[in-house]
Amino acid sequence: MRHIMVLNSKGGCGKSTIATNLAGMYAVEGQSVALADYDPQRSALDWLDVRPADAAPIVGLNAAEDGLKKLPRTADVLIIDAPARSHGPELTNLVKHAETIIVPVLPSTIDMQATTKFISELQNVGKVERKQAKIGVIGNRVRENTLIFDDLDEYLERLRVPYLTWLRDAQNYVRAYTRGLSIFELPEYLAWPDTEQWEPLTKWLKSKRSQP
Repeated sequence: MRHIMVLNSKGGCGKSTIATNLAGMYAVEGQSVALADYDPQRSALDWLDVRPADAAPIVGLNAAEDGLKKLPRTADVLIIDAPARSHGPELTNLVKHAETIIVPVLPSTIDMQATTKFISELQNVGKVERKQAKIGVIGNRVRENTLIFDDLDEYLERLRVPYLTWLRDAQNYVRAYTRGLSIFELPEYLAWPDTEQWEPLTKWLKSKRSQP
């Protein structure tokens, strides 16, 4: 079973958006997908609550209360939506469940500063230090042709972890979330600018570079 975690200690960086879209992407590919929500706000589970009955199935887990006790053994992929403000022993325990970690970063000075500290802490977690989990970063909710995007782009290029892609600040994500869908389940004529931006991320996830 593949274990992919979306993680950043900084709140509001779009972890649930990335996690739900990852789950939707794998589901439409025909994989058996479980989505574990460790965040007490339940954003990923709320998304599943409104998911259409005829959409590709995804099993939801209330990991904030039950951990991964109810994880189906038949799942091909587990997507983990991690909580914000995870540090120390809590972070170490979370990372035990991951083999691939995606860190979304917003285009703001505060977020970049927070991510620098978080990546440093994450790289010192035993499982990551032993190269038993791989990290990749993505820019999220980006408005192209802005000064702060240029700053974010340069910042992520300088990090000593793979900078995979950046995702635009688009209404398609809101449109999909409110319907319990991923952007990969919206009409192609509408969603292609966004699914195209995901291609470097999906290519990395399907390569050996993203796995220990």
